[in-house]
Amino acid sequence: MTLKRRYCEATPFVTFLDGVETNADLWRSIARRAEVPDGDVERVRALGRRWHLLVLAEDWCGDAVNTLPVLAKLADIADNLDLRVLSRDANPGLMDSHLAPNGARAVPVVIALDADFVERGFWGSRPSPLKHWVESEGMSMPRDERYREVRRWYARDRGATTLDEVIGLLERGAISRRAA
Repeated sequence: MTLKRRYCEATPFVTFLDGVETNADLWRSIARRAEVPDGDVERVRALGRRWHLLVLAEDWCGDAVNTLPVLAKLADIADNLDLRVLSRDANPGLMDSHLAPNGARAVPVVIALDADFVERGFWGSRPSPLKHWVESEGMSMPRDERYREVRRWYARDRGATTLDEVIGLLERGAISRRAA
């Protein structure tokens, strides 16, 4: 199946949000509070052309609940960006081509597609500073304590690092598209 077809058959974020079962209150709360700085919107608009974010996620994922709402808000505001969500578990082939460096099926995975639905890169599953902390210092903590610290990190960051990294991915994708 082509990426264009997968994208067209994927779920808009608002529909995904309506269907979440695990952590439903948290999903809705974060989505209500999601904010995107004007500068980030302008970075996306400056890309020109249309861009699509195809996200692999599951509603039980704490990283997804902290990143998807802010990306969806960006897509709502930037008129040249849209976002759709696919279930990781229902799309094993696509997931397996976007594994974490350690081979894990970690979500969310954000796949950047240009206007022609050509993949220009992907991001996942956590912002880099958090990923590095979890893989080093965080692994020495008991699981409950580690996840409490992860939640605190997301609360402090409020999606800023996710936005910066995903927009950076789109910017690099725009450069590679022009070079092709």
